[in-house]
Amino acid sequence: MNESERIAYLRAALHHHNHLYYIENKPEISDIEFDHLMHELQQLEEKHPELHDPNSPTARVGSDLSNEFQTVQHTRPMLSLGNTYNRDELAEFYNRVTEGLEGQPFQIACELKFDGVSISLIYEQGKLVRAVTRGDGVSGDDVTENVRTIRSIPLALPSSTNYPDSFEIRGEILMPWQVFEELNRERETKGEALFANPRNAAAGTLKNKNSVVVANRKLDAYLYYLLGENIPKSSHFDNMNTARSWGFKVSDTNMLANTLEEMYAFIDHWDQARRELPFATDGIVFKVNNIQQQEILGFTAKSPRWAIAYKFQAERACTRLNDVIFQLGRTGAVTPVAVMDPVQLSGTIVQRASLHNADIINNLDLHIGDFVYVEKAGEIIPQIIGVETSRRDVNLGPKVEFLKNCPECGSELVRYPGEAAHYCPNDTGCLPQLKGRIEHFVSRDAMNIDSVGPETIEMLFNQGLLPYQDAADLYSLRLSDLCTPRSTREKSCRKIIDGIHASLQTPFDRVLYALGIRFVGKVVAKQVARHFKNIQNIRQATLDELLAVDGVGKIIAESIIAYFNKPENQDFVERLTLAGLQMELPEEEKLSEVLSGKSIVISGSFEKHSREEYKVLIEKHGGKNVSSISKKTTFVLAGEGMGPSKLQKATSLGIEIVSENDFLRMLSDESE
Repeated sequence: MNESERIAYLRAALHHHNHLYYIENKPEISDIEFDHLMHELQQLEEKHPELHDPNSPTARVGSDLSNEFQTVQHTRPMLSLGNTYNRDELAEFYNRVTEGLEGQPFQIACELKFDGVSISLIYEQGKLVRAVTRGDGVSGDDVTENVRTIRSIPLALPSSTNYPDSFEIRGEILMPWQVFEELNRERETKGEALFANPRNAAAGTLKNKNSVVVANRKLDAYLYYLLGENIPKSSHFDNMNTARSWGFKVSDTNMLANTLEEMYAFIDHWDQARRELPFATDGIVFKVNNIQQQEILGFTAKSPRWAIAYKFQAERACTRLNDVIFQLGRTGAVTPVAVMDPVQLSGTIVQRASLHNADIINNLDLHIGDFVYVEKAGEIIPQIIGVETSRRDVNLGPKVEFLKNCPECGSELVRYPGEAAHYCPNDTGCLPQLKGRIEHFVSRDAMNIDSVGPETIEMLFNQGLLPYQDAADLYSLRLSDLCTPRSTREKSCRKIIDGIHASLQTPFDRVLYALGIRFVGKVVAKQVARHFKNIQNIRQATLDELLAVDGVGKIIAESIIAYFNKPENQDFVERLTLAGLQMELPEEEKLSEVLSGKSIVISGSFEKHSREEYKVLIEKHGGKNVSSISKKTTFVLAGEGMGPSKLQKATSLGIEIVSENDFLRMLSDESE
């Protein structure tokens, strides 16, 4: 792989991991691994300026935007911080500050780096008016209603305090360790997937559409940065102490350092003491304290020059590997799990650790009996990261080899192009997959039959109530199948039947997602449903027709075709159709043809309608929504915060930029 190919690979990998971290909340790699990939890409791009790409991961902040909440533009961008894992780089930061301030004396505010979800809180006249996630740094999701349930965030400040009329305060939404462990125990009892760490649990909770759920999960918050036109003090440290006096929760671990040695001492203390804290931390943030000096130092395109994050190294232990077992997941993915001698790590006893996939096993050259190094990724998921080869002896066991056949049904495993995992292809005959497909079918984002969980599905299998062993069998169930008249379980059984019946009204795009077609997630399912309108059109679609759908690549298109080519899947869809599920989108009445033949890109945030509402309006007036700018684009509907790369590309191609008001006027004139 030459350097040009390596750059392309790193960009694709970092985009992938950004999406997992910020959208799915399911990171596959640790923060330090991500930062190493980012650092390598930065070095290669500096070496090859001719390969500049405005959409490179190095030019943007990761995004946690979703379609569930209104998108709001930040008054001031929420930039990320530069990261370091060693003291030499911290010393370089200190020296850059010294040079940038031309010898002026300065202090450094030292703060723990909370491992949660960044939040911006806007207060007007002492009252909380808006809470917005960091999003892509320019715009974020409005989660005000959910944040109002967090008791440590004041809704109204005491009238006796002298706060500005308008200000912004930023911080981190956290889930304490105790709450996290209780939540995962509860989810395990219900057979639900466990959260990987408190940060992911907090992120998932904050994006929950039910604020009652948010309130019950007891989130916490620490605030760490005050902004505004009339903030009271000239130093960051004093401003945070003032904010504490207004009623905000500000960490009492903060301190000021006058020298680099004092910064090192802060690191030494908290690298050990953090293990006793009730919440997760993953490092320390160092900020120049004087606000005027912060302004002198300024910003790069991505981060402030006056602050840096020092990341703690993950805790590591060495123990003996006794076995490797292979677990089959709902999607058919086979995951290797190491079984080890028990060892204490980050306050808990660890006996099992993830080995992820075959490539990692081969790279480790792992043998049964090896002494392995294990650490907790994100402080919670144990994983093996190395082997102590010097401790190998004559009693060393066999080399660990990845399975060739499914541990449940014996089918030969396959590995799809571009995938790290091995899969069991027998998705219509492998029992754990059959159960998993039904669990996916009834899940909240699919058919949302919340009365049918893993325990109910297990019961239905055990009692032989699912003759075809698929989700279509649910629609043949009767109350008498589940319980006898006057049974003590009648109320819960009736709830199951009612939930199944109510799901018949689920929109077509979610039905398509519920089918469980490999690689077809919620967003892709919605795009495919909107493009083809009904299930019959999708079943008959060619590869080229599927590739014409926004967001559908070759792997997804081939997966859709393969799914509908299987007779058992054809039968499954037919039985769902006969049961009365929504297999087409309702006909939308066209309002006009003013946008007929026009391809339109939407960019930025808007005042009068959401982006999704504008997409619907475009289609109702005969237009076509496209995601990227090209020569075929008719115009860009641009709101506040339109991406600079999109603006540059549109300008270079001579494509018209249309404002929100002009666009609505265009539609209004046609209607009249």
